[in-house]
Amino acid sequence: MWHHVSMTGAIPPSSDPYANPDLFRFVGSMEGVPDFVDLAETPAERAAREGWRASGHSRLEAMGRIAPGLLLAFLLAVVGRWVSGWLGGGLLGLEKSPISPILIAILGGLVIRNTLGLPSVYESGLQLCLKKVLRIGVALLGIRLSLAGVGSIGLAALPIIIACIVSALAIVSWVSRALSLPSRLGVLVAVGTAICGNTAIVATGPVIKASEDEIAYAVGTITVFGLVALIVYPFVAHALFGGDSFQAGLFLGTAIHDTAQVAGAGLLYGQQFAAPEVLDIATVTKLVRNIFMIAVIPLMALAYQRGESSAEGKPGVPYRDLIPVFVLGFIGMACLRSLGDMGEVPWGGLISAEQWQGLIETASTLSAWCLTVAMASVGLGTQLSRLRGLGLRPLAAGLVAALVVGVISGGLLLAFGTQLASIGLSAG
Repeated sequence: MWHHVSMTGAIPPSSDPYANPDLFRFVGSMEGVPDFVDLAETPAERAAREGWRASGHSRLEAMGRIAPGLLLAFLLAVVGRWVSGWLGGGLLGLEKSPISPILIAILGGLVIRNTLGLPSVYESGLQLCLKKVLRIGVALLGIRLSLAGVGSIGLAALPIIIACIVSALAIVSWVSRALSLPSRLGVLVAVGTAICGNTAIVATGPVIKASEDEIAYAVGTITVFGLVALIVYPFVAHALFGGDSFQAGLFLGTAIHDTAQVAGAGLLYGQQFAAPEVLDIATVTKLVRNIFMIAVIPLMALAYQRGESSAEGKPGVPYRDLIPVFVLGFIGMACLRSLGDMGEVPWGGLISAEQWQGLIETASTLSAWCLTVAMASVGLGTQLSRLRGLGLRPLAAGLVAALVVGVISGGLLLAFGTQLASIGLSAG
């Protein structure tokens, strides 16, 4: 029988030296290499960091939070491109795939979210995609147009934008009252439909003292029907306007609620029907529509406050939030394009025409990737079971709102689209 190891560490004698368990304590270890028991830092190690070490640690921590969601959305974007190419060239033997990469990325995100579910570790990265990556993608789109091009598209789109905003505000407000929705919820659905989707809702909510539930319901209805429009309206536009890119872009920019959804629909149309210019037209139309928040949100707030009998204080309008930064970024990139294109050689000869064109193409490609990643995040962030929690009346109001702007935009373009296109071309 074995005796305990002595204090000196000597191995006691035995007829079977290999029966001593202490003999194999370090089997598998590497001599000279420390055997880490726990990779976690101790509280003392954390407290010892100061200055650049502490800030660097915070950045590493932030990277760890956003990496999973960002990589998942990017992976869906890559898979979307691969599956689209495989369907077209590999499976069906076509020159062009019948399903665009962005549609596959969105549907893939929806499937993952509504079957496997989305672990919380992915949330921070997906929020980054929806709030930052999307805006970078939209801003970079400006490099594809000069200021003259932006102005000509905006001028042609203006009558349709105004008609859709006025009609949507009036009809959706009336429908909300007919369905006995709370007045604040009706206002939020109306402005979200008419102008800028979730951005308008979030900007209007504090002004009319809407509750978190009312804001969440309005955002939910706009998101649901906007996502349906993102997937369906590109095909509707192609059928309605016979492949006319200008009218299709105006339709997508005025009939779909949120900027992200408009960008996604424009990219989907461009990939599906080989018309990349539709994304530019739809984006400019939507950004012009966004600018109307400056006038419409204060007016809606004033109208709501006049209808209230209470003498509560009237909160101010957050004017700095009424023009999203990515709108300014888009205009800034268009300015760069205009300056670069002036004269016989780009930027006064600082770079060659080939280099300037390469920069434009690189920015355009990066923009498309950003938008595809953001759209994958939209799919990953959409939980369809939440529809039950919204209730039938908010959903009915959202459905009517989506149909109103779609029908009005499509009808006006069918009636006056040719004239509007000529206005845009002559102005450009």
